[in-house]
Amino acid sequence: MPTLRKLNFTPSTFLYPLLLVFIIWLFYWLELRFHINFKPYGIQPHTLTGLRGILFSPLIHGSLSHLLSNTIPLFVLSMALFYFYKDISWQILIIGGFLTGILTWLLGRPGTTHIGASGIIYLMTSFLIFKGIWSKNYRLIALALIVIFLYGSLVWGMFPQKKNISWEGHLSGFLSGFILALVYRGYQIEYHENQVIDQRPPTPREIEFLRHFDEDGNFVPASEWRRRAREKENYDSTLPASISYIYKEEEE
Repeated sequence: MPTLRKLNFTPSTFLYPLLLVFIIWLFYWLELRFHINFKPYGIQPHTLTGLRGILFSPLIHGSLSHLLSNTIPLFVLSMALFYFYKDISWQILIIGGFLTGILTWLLGRPGTTHIGASGIIYLMTSFLIFKGIWSKNYRLIALALIVIFLYGSLVWGMFPQKKNISWEGHLSGFLSGFILALVYRGYQIEYHENQVIDQRPPTPREIEFLRHFDEDGNFVPASEWRRRAREKENYDSTLPASISYIYKEEEE
């Protein structure tokens, strides 16, 4: 059975993405403030010590420009993830992050170190695109098209270019998002809007006013709704009308 969830904006939709951005900036600040070199804790392919980078590499950035280039996509995409896929958002990030790290460790070039949150960004981009298209839900399809419009150019990052760009990490994130979109293909959302229902009984004046409208909201003249009321009461208008006169003697 597919999982159904109603869309609802909550503080976590904004706070969790903000927390992710805060964490990567905190690590960069700690590195500068205390002169700590976190780069060896990145993913080092085909080495046992390099496996620790699966956990730490998304938190480490090589420069301020590297950090800035990842900040806005991380915030925007994670906010979309937490809003539209709130129930599975952490599963996507944790499982997808682990899978991205493993694939990077396997596909990466020996002697290199892979750092940065770009793999997570590619993970979310891929998941939002494929899950949205396969969902057949027009809101999720629209989201997928928006993601393609904003970050479709990321596809070029999955091919070998500059030596200092981890195309293996980008490709691994994209593949991980595709796989998770398949795994969670049955996850669906049900959109609803908050509605305030007036449970107060209508006043006689409101009842009189509502009689001028039918069930479709169309205006009905008074003569018409009276005729309809008579029909509901099985009133036979073909019967001859009878008139009764009552005489009263005039008082002197």
